[in-house]
This record gives sequence, structure tokens and C-alpha cells, in this order.
Amino acid sequence: MARIRPVALAIIRRGEEILVFEGYDTVKDERFLRPLGGGIDFGEFGHDAVRREIREELGAELTEIRHLATVENIFTCNGESGHEIVMLYEAAFADEALYGMDLLDGFEGTEPMPAFWVHPGRLGGRPLYPDGLSGLLG
Repeated sequence: MARIRPVALAIIRRGEEILVFEGYDTVKDERFLRPLGGGIDFGEFGHDAVRREIREELGAELTEIRHLATVENIFTCNGESGHEIVMLYEAAFADEALYGMDLLDGFEGTEPMPAFWVHPGRLGGRPLYPDGLSGLLG
């Protein structure tokens, strides 16, 4: 059954760069970038979800979590339609040493999901999702 998925993503900045991972759409043969984060569980606030997701994906703690915007994301990925309500949160790492790392070992479950810093104006031809995020980063 098709449903709308609530999502919380972390916008973590290092100067003018943001932390992202690279995804791949096998149907479109497209590499894309997206901030880390994930689904909001029933009964969970968005700011708690983004904290939990970064802890699960990177083993890192966040501070200074602040709601940036909420966007609606209707898309097709790997041939499947999706619809998300995305809560974007600006946040900072509690551990300052993470800012000195160019590549962070991230995981989605047991799957490796390396995270890295990228300037939103220099994406190497890869789109940044969700749509409209680039305009919010100013």
C-alpha cells in the first residue's frame, strides 16, 4: 500500500560544506547525494528521530538541533514511487574531531554507507535530494 513517510534529515555543516552520503538509483543509472537521517517512528518527535538516526548510522551524538524547514518530496527511486514529508534539522556534532575527518564510516543497518563533506555548489553532476534542499542552504 502506498503511504506518506515522515523523515528527519540532519544538515551538518563544516564551513560551507554539508555532510551527505551517495545513493544510487539502478533504474535511472543515477548517483545522488542526500543528508543522513531517516524515518520518524510513530510517537517520536522529528528532532529525536534525527538524533537517533545519526547515532545509528554514524555512532555520533548531535547537539544544537534546530528545525530548518519541512519539505514535501515526491519521487521515483529504483522504479518505485515514494512520498515523504521531510523535516530538515540543522545540527552539530558533539565530538569536534568528526569535523576533521573527510570520510566518516556510516552504516544503514549492516550496509556500509560512507558519509562525506560536499559543497552544495560543487556536486559533481549529482543531484542533491530532497528536491529544493539546495535553495534552503543559502
